[in-house]
Amino acid sequence: MSTEATPSTPAPSAAKRPTRITALAGVNALEGAALAIGGLYLLIAGLLGKLESTQQAETVGITLVALGAIPLIAARGLLLLRSWSRGPALITQIMALPVAWTLLRSQGALIPLGIVVAVVAVTGLVLALNPATTRDLGIRRGPGTTPDA
Repeated sequence: MSTEATPSTPAPSAAKRPTRITALAGVNALEGAALAIGGLYLLIAGLLGKLESTQQAETVGITLVALGAIPLIAARGLLLLRSWSRGPALITQIMALPVAWTLLRSQGALIPLGIVVAVVAVTGLVLALNPATTRDLGIRRGPGTTPDA
């Protein structure tokens, strides 16, 4: 066993993480948690027989929980400044736009929900497509480009 003490300084990624990347990670974590919670609700309600189509509720519930894992994993990758995490984060925002559109075209209480989903998705898109985000995650623009170009 080693007698060396572990360093008490914070991880370099936490100290140098830009605010926009933290915000993008928060947006993805929010979306992932919403999907997972909605999926768990449907799954449990389906298992307890509280819905008309229990088999469909269970299937959709499992699907939503699995889909919720994608933005949650992307949020963790963004917090760790991993370049691969921008792709799943961007795809999550793009997939949220048709959901928002569908909710906005419905009636009643779903319209405000559609507005919230649209605002969150557009905010996530702006943060993910920001050139500074690309630079901070270490993503190169193309095969022949250099950082100084």
